[in-house]
Amino acid sequence: MPRVVVAMSGGVDSSVAAARLVAAGHDCVGVFMRHAQPPLPPAAGPLPVIAAAGHQGCCSAADALDARRVADRLGMPLYALDLADDFGRIVDHFVAEYGRGRTPNPCVRCNSWIKFGRLFDHADMIGATHVATGHYARVEPGPDGRPRLCRGLDAARDQSYVLFDVPAARLTRMLLPVGDLPKAEVRRRAAALGLVTADKPDSQEICFVPPGEHARLVAHRLGGSRAGEIVSTAGRVLGRHAGIEHFTVGQRHGLGIAAARPLYVVRIEAATSRVVVGGREEVPEDVLVAAEATWLGEPPREPFECLVQCRAQRPAAPAVVTPLGPGRFSARFSGGPDRSPGPISPGQAAVVYDGGRVLGGGWIES
Repeated sequence: MPRVVVAMSGGVDSSVAAARLVAAGHDCVGVFMRHAQPPLPPAAGPLPVIAAAGHQGCCSAADALDARRVADRLGMPLYALDLADDFGRIVDHFVAEYGRGRTPNPCVRCNSWIKFGRLFDHADMIGATHVATGHYARVEPGPDGRPRLCRGLDAARDQSYVLFDVPAARLTRMLLPVGDLPKAEVRRRAAALGLVTADKPDSQEICFVPPGEHARLVAHRLGGSRAGEIVSTAGRVLGRHAGIEHFTVGQRHGLGIAAARPLYVVRIEAATSRVVVGGREEVPEDVLVAAEATWLGEPPREPFECLVQCRAQRPAAPAVVTPLGPGRFSARFSGGPDRSPGPISPGQAAVVYDGGRVLGGGWIES
């Protein structure tokens, strides 16, 4: 059986993924990815250690210990891989995007740059043919025999959105052992195997900074908050804000201003540090332009109907995608409250689907 590098996060999903591969007879080598937490200003104190009960990320010392216990239980080796420099690149991109008034998704970058990027380098070094993770998605052969990336069978847990940017050439070497299972079954199997992660809470974004601290991290790395005015779409000044890093398009709560009607963030103007707000009907939901497009098959040449998902926790919506040249496309949505993609936030991924199959995607530019 082939040798497989298994990304072991210390969570239940990667634990069961490893267990299924070991049971199938694969020569499994576990890898725990270590990264250094980015520092915050000394006056604010160091980043707190997050206890398991309020589990946030996937790379803490407690997670490393859980991954070790699972590997020992399964009889497979586990090694820690120091990827601090690679994670530093993700943090740098995360900070730069917020500085541009955009809302980044570091998990997508982590998957394409590290989990299905740098881990392949490690796999090649040790003679492994495949890399496996605990993502809820599937790689299946298409009619032409080529692998296709598809949604996980548990729709509530599907993670194909965060895998769209993985290079197509690497699909043949990807293994996603829990993609055909519901979450409840994953936990049941973990309990039956006596794995310590069976009842462990799920990790949540963002892994490298605690909840509610991302704005402080961004401000620290950029040399200060990008404070400025809150203005209406007509240009009237309504108040001031502490920094554009606190906002995303479509946001309603936490604006810090009083108004006769609910107001939402319509756009963020990084050059002037202005946050523009308006009514719900003014929030962009009709059309987007995406750049850095990645296609898992032949790039489209003509407009086509499809589904486009604009955030990890939102459903895909009907749209017409039009190629705009190398690496760029637009998506125009059908409209209507039950056919809307939700607020379109620059910096997020726009992932294109044909039913449950991922065709590709790009990064929302405008």
